[in-house]
Order: sequence, then structure tokens, then C-alpha cells
Amino acid sequence: MTALPDTAPPPARDGLAVRVARWSATHRWTVVGLWVLAVALAVVIGGATGTKTLTGAQSGSGESGRADVVLDRAGFPDPPVEQVLVQSRDGAALGSQGEAAAADVAAAVRGLDGVADVGAPVPSADGTALLVPVTLDVGDLTGSAADDAAEAAVLPVLDAVAGVQADHPDLRVVQSGGSSLDAVVGEQLEEDFLRAELLSLPVTLVVLLVAFGALFAAGVPLLLGLTAVGGALGLVALVSQLTPVDASTSSVVLLIGMAVGVDYALFYVRRAREERRHGAPTALSVELAAATSGRAVLTSGIAVAVAMAGMYLAGSPVFTSFATGTILVVLVSVVGSLTVLPATLALLGRGIERPRVPLLGRLVGRSDDSRVWTAVVRRVVARPGVSLVVGTGVLLAMAAPALGMQTANPGIDALSRDSEVVRAHDAIAAAYPQEGSTDQVVVWRADGGRLGAAAVRDAAADLVDRLPDPSAAGEVELSPDGTVARLSVAGTGAAGSAEAKAALAELRQDVVPATLGSVPGASTAVTGATAGDVDFGATMSQRLPIVIGFVLALTVVVLTVAFRSLMVALIAAVLTLLSVGAAYGVLVLVFQSTWAEALLGFTSTGSIVSWIPLFLFVVLFGLSMDYHVFVVSRVREAAQAGIPLPLAVTTGVSRSAGVVTSAAVVMVAVFSIFATLSMLEFKQLGVGLAVAVLVDATLVRGVLLPATMAALGERTWWLPRWLRWLPAAAH
Repeated sequence: MTALPDTAPPPARDGLAVRVARWSATHRWTVVGLWVLAVALAVVIGGATGTKTLTGAQSGSGESGRADVVLDRAGFPDPPVEQVLVQSRDGAALGSQGEAAAADVAAAVRGLDGVADVGAPVPSADGTALLVPVTLDVGDLTGSAADDAAEAAVLPVLDAVAGVQADHPDLRVVQSGGSSLDAVVGEQLEEDFLRAELLSLPVTLVVLLVAFGALFAAGVPLLLGLTAVGGALGLVALVSQLTPVDASTSSVVLLIGMAVGVDYALFYVRRAREERRHGAPTALSVELAAATSGRAVLTSGIAVAVAMAGMYLAGSPVFTSFATGTILVVLVSVVGSLTVLPATLALLGRGIERPRVPLLGRLVGRSDDSRVWTAVVRRVVARPGVSLVVGTGVLLAMAAPALGMQTANPGIDALSRDSEVVRAHDAIAAAYPQEGSTDQVVVWRADGGRLGAAAVRDAAADLVDRLPDPSAAGEVELSPDGTVARLSVAGTGAAGSAEAKAALAELRQDVVPATLGSVPGASTAVTGATAGDVDFGATMSQRLPIVIGFVLALTVVVLTVAFRSLMVALIAAVLTLLSVGAAYGVLVLVFQSTWAEALLGFTSTGSIVSWIPLFLFVVLFGLSMDYHVFVVSRVREAAQAGIPLPLAVTTGVSRSAGVVTSAAVVMVAVFSIFATLSMLEFKQLGVGLAVAVLVDATLVRGVLLPATMAALGERTWWLPRWLRWLPAAAH
């Protein structure tokens, strides 16, 4: 097999990445010390201030989101209530033993500091269960402060109920409620985050050891990823003091930070080793790596940050917090790659090749080229048309199931049934079935003034008369300051069902506008479980095209400027869309069916979590730029050295194949860990990201990209006349 030609030295190394790398390498101890100090300060200060998270009311969107915020601020006396279920284990009617257990529950929890009241036991319709309501004491607190107080108060109650259960082993004595479920969710998130962190570190280290064959070379990218995540989490905590973030933001930062941080360092370290193998001394190898991989990291980081910024347009506070967290961790990773990474390489010098891993140390890094990918790409370049048709056909076939995608907010269905509190919720729902969902009509004045109580009650009476079943409505309640009113209306179907959605639509479109909507100066909205589900789904559907357009447009702009080629940018956009479509299709196949439930440990809800498609698109579009920028940079480097484009494509792909493969394995490994976590949304996120990265690093970058460039020839670098004012890219 004919050896691939060596490319000429890169162009003048006077770009930003090189200047920063040169200064960092010269002041290596100063840069390393400043980096450690900056990360430590971010972690310590962020830990001291804590992270303010969004409340349930703040997390909503659309009409129901507005109503939830109004209700949260109104200060209605709604102390949290927990339910304790006393039930026979064999389905027999409860006798005196059940009444005694219920009395023991009341006696055990009544004296606790966090308990305000214990209600009388409520028997089930079939007489097999008793339900003891326990009202928690949160004082005058509201919003997130009340939620925190309730979660603290519910823990002693859970312990007390567990004690009663131990005294009555023949019965089932369990507890569930909003506060205990919130505590379970928080605990699951914390456990999942810790598990992902503990698993991702050794897995990533093993992959890097295989890629480099030396402990120090493998450890440097891992350390950069860890410090980038730690520093970003500290910054997120500081930002949350101004704008609260979603509780899942820390997990998302870990997911993206480890993938991006390790990838960027991997690109840089691999190129520096390659240049040193060609005879360059340490200082020159660092500069050459900065001129090539460093510039690719800078371009990729900008493209990823731009893609993540698309989440600001999603119309949801949850996505806003995800955008902030991911942009921060990407920027920290880029800064670290351009500063402390070259300083560390200069500090270690040839010592980065030690200690060598037995066997691997002699096998890894002997050649710039990948024999496997060289053989594949040569065949692709020889017949680009066939390769394009076959590769595109495979991706379209993978994407086809996405046409049947159903989205929904799974709510408690997304929680693991390993928790006793979640199983208790299921048991209570079975023993005390509700006839339907409940909608809440909320009325307030936009100017914050007091409502006319008489006018609101008259309009509410008119609303009740218009209902198919007037008995489904409760009494109108006014907030303590008289500025907000609410009215509960029971539905006829389960929350989220077709019947509940039809009733909600009639309430919003006809009944409320004709009644409470006519109160002078009043604003109205309808909220509830069904309303929240409908509004979030509608927001995602409405905003997804906007987000896609924003991300596509700005990514094309960034890549056009970076490569001075509109065609390169358009190729990236189209190929990444194919990768995203394939990931969507696999998600539908796995999670809307039941065949993979035992394999991944989940219960199918027949749908994809509503926020996953939009989040996947943004993240995948950003992460795929890593590979595209790196591969195209190597191809352009070869082409600028005078190599004919078909051979330049083969050279660029072959010489980037090793690092792209290693980076992809790291990403797939980290994302796959998330697929093993307990919460359904993280399983779907992990599977979607892992599949897309795997497809992107193999079929897209190894087949479709070289086939497209070979088919286009020199038109790959096409730039319209009206854009030729763009300056030549600095290196």
C-alpha cells in the first residue's frame, strides 16, 4: 500500500491560539498555578453560596406557567400534605388491626416539629385500606423556601412511618406525597450524578490509556475535563444567585463537560505528540499543535457555544439554565485547552510519554495514519456517488421511525420504582382512584391591584353554570391580599388523556373567556397537570423550528468565517441533521416500545420526554462540530500543502481517524453511562447522544464527509463572490 504523503508545515503560526499557547508555555508554572487557583476559587465560592434551583412554579411554560407563578406569589394557605397508606397485604378487609396501625401512625407523627396536623383516617371504597393525611408545617414560607422546609419536615415523618411499619409487619404502612416525592427526586438526582461521575472517570481513563499508551498522556485530558466541570459548576452556582437553574443542570454540565473537555485535550495532545515524533522539539511541537488543533478547538468551541445558545430561544426556564450551564463548561474547556494545556505539555516535555503501559506503549503512536480508515476512505473517494447514496440511505432508514415520535411529560412515570415512596404513590392511586384530572382557573389583575370579590364570584357562578357537570367545580378562593382568585374544576379523564385535553380546551377557549375573562381589568389562565403537559408540548413544538433555524444559521456563519468556505459550512449542517435524525429514530425504536425495558431497566411510557428532542438537537449539533472542524482542518491542511484534493481527503481523514475514534469512544462511553441511570429522561438522553456520536464519528465523518468532498472536488472550498471580503483564516 502506497504511503500517504507528509503534509507541509502549517502556515505562519501567528494566530490567537498560537500566541496564547506560546505565552502559556513560556510562563508554564504561572499558568498552571493560576488555573488551579481559579478552579479552586470557583468550586469553593460556588459551594459556599449554594445553587438556587427553580421551583415547580418557575419551571412551567405557556399559560399554565404564568398561572403557576401567579399562584406561587399569591400566598394561598396550601400547606403540603402527605398521605400514609395502611393496607392489608392479602387484599382482605382491614379490621381492628388496621385501625390500630392508623392510630399508631397518628401518634408517631403528631408530636414531630414539622407536622402541623394529622387528619382522620379515610377508608377506601373496598375497605382494604385506610389513608391518614399528614399536614406539614412550613409556617409563612412560600415558593422555594416552603419547598425546602417541607422536604426537611417530611424526612422525620418517613422515619416515623417506617417505625410503625416495623411494628405491623402483617400490614403495609407506607407514605407518599408531593414533598416526599420531591425528596426522592432530589436524592435520585444526587445519586445519579455521583454514579455517573464515579463511573465516567475510570472508563474515560481506560479509553485514554488505550489511545495514548502512557499514563501521563492519558491523565492530562482527564484532568482538564474534571477541572473544567468543577470550575463550570462553581460558576453555575454563582449565576444561579441571579437566575435560578434547574436541578438537572449539574448532571448536564457533567455530561457535556467531560465529553468536550476530554475531546479538546485529546485533539491537542495527540497533535503535539505527532509533531514531536516528526522531530520537533517540545516548544515547537506545542506551537504546531496550537496552530492546528488549537485553532480547531477554538473554532469548535465557538460553534458549540453558539449551538447551545439556541436553548435560550426554547421558551422554557429549564432550557435557559441548560444553556447557561453548557455554555459555561464549553468556554471553560476552551480556555483550559488554550492556556493550561500547552503549559502542561511544556512542563512535562517528553515526560508525557511516561510511564508507558506494557504492550500498549509499544503499539500506540507509531504512525500518523489509520490503516483501516485509509483503506475505507480510499474506496469511498474512488466511488463517491455510490458511497453517498448508500450512506445517506442507511441514515434515512435509521431516522424513519422518528416520523412516529410521540412526546409527553412522564411526571412520576419517569421515576424509578426502586423507591418505596414511588411504590407507595402507585398503591395509593390504585386504592383511591380519582375520577379525573383537576384544572385550576386563576384570575388576577395585571396591575397587581385587588380584585372585585363580588364581580369574581358572579363570573365564577356563571362559569359553573356553563360546565357539563356543575358539581365538578369547587368554591372560589381569594388570596390573603385579595389580588388573586382561583377555582378548581374536576375533569372527566385522567391527567393528559384525550378527554382531559378536550375539557381543558373548552375551558380555555370558550368557558373562561365568556365568564371570568369578562371581569374588568382581570387576567385569566388555566393550569393543572393536563394544562402543564399541553403547554410544554406546545412550547417545544412552536420553538423547535426557531431553535433549529437559529442554530443552523449561526453555525453556518461560524464555519464559513473559520474555513472561508460556505460549502464546508453547508456540508456540516446537512450531515449533522442526518445524524440527529438517526438518533431520533433509534430513540423511538428503543423507548416507545417495550423490547428494551429489561435491557435498560425502564418502563416504557410509549413516548419520548418532551424536552429531549430539542435538547438533543442543540447538543448534537454542537458536539458534531468537534469532528467536522477537526477532520476538515486536516483535509484543508493537506490541500494547502499542494496535495490533490482526493488524496488530501484521504490523508486528512486517515490522520484524524485515530483521534476522532478515541474522542468518539470517550463520548459514547460517558453517554452510555447516563443510559444506565435510574431516571427515564437521562436514559433517553444517554442513548440518543451515544447513538448520534457513534454514527457521526463513523458513517458521517468516515464515509459521507469524504464522499461529499470528493464528489464536489475544488467546489468544496466554494465561497460566493459577495462573501469574498472575508479575511483569510489566521492560523
